[in-house]
Amino acid sequence: MNDTKLFYSHEPDSNIMIKKDRAEVNNWTEDLEYINEELEYLLDIEKRMLNNQQLQDLQRENQLILGVLYKYESTIQKAIECDTIECDAFYLHKHEKTRNIYIEHVKKYKTAKLKVLSKILSTIKGK
Repeated sequence: MNDTKLFYSHEPDSNIMIKKDRAEVNNWTEDLEYINEELEYLLDIEKRMLNNQQLQDLQRENQLILGVLYKYESTIQKAIECDTIECDAFYLHKHEKTRNIYIEHVKKYKTAKLKVLSKILSTIKGK
């Protein structure tokens, strides 16, 4: 990670919040892009060793959520135009809702990954 400051004391709070939200969404998308890569390997291993593909639905879901994150990231800048509490609340709610979608998906992925890895280990031990 580079050492450049993301926030400066002279910046308005709204700019700082937008930068923070954008940085957070970028982290989420990087995580899901990595999960996509990892799923490619896991799907191949699963197919070869277990003769099934339980992770395909999860891979599709991961792609859909990535699309949601890309779309959301492009709308974050609009929050700077807010001049009412209602508008600020709308964008705050939208960010929290998006965060929850991300968190739940990552939890679901971790659970599925552990199940598949456990099955693979069981298969290897059984041979």
